[in-house]
Amino acid sequence: MADPVALYDEADKLKAAGDLDGAAAKFEEAIAADETYALAHSALAVVQQKLGAHDKAIEHAKRVCELEPNDAFSYTALSVTFQRAYAGTGDTSYIALAEEAMATSRTIEAGG
Repeated sequence: MADPVALYDEADKLKAAGDLDGAAAKFEEAIAADETYALAHSALAVVQQKLGAHDKAIEHAKRVCELEPNDAFSYTALSVTFQRAYAGTGDTSYIALAEEAMATSRTIEAGG
């Protein structure tokens, strides 16, 4: 079985080199090796956003929140993903979703 951490590291190097398509493919391989690898989902959300694949970015950012439901940063990152989707598409429905994710982040930070 493939090592998800090694695949993540390869993907990160591809991302740093500017090969976003290659990085996305490697992050997908890391997730295939371990579907619960939240860091790979998070990184793939960023790469997909940069590629303009907003729906895919949102899917992975949401998955991070499912995997780490008590991590305020996960919801902050989801909010940013929604904000960037709005910026990239002009779809105003993303604004409310971004605000909702940020409110969840604040609730978690406040202790519940």
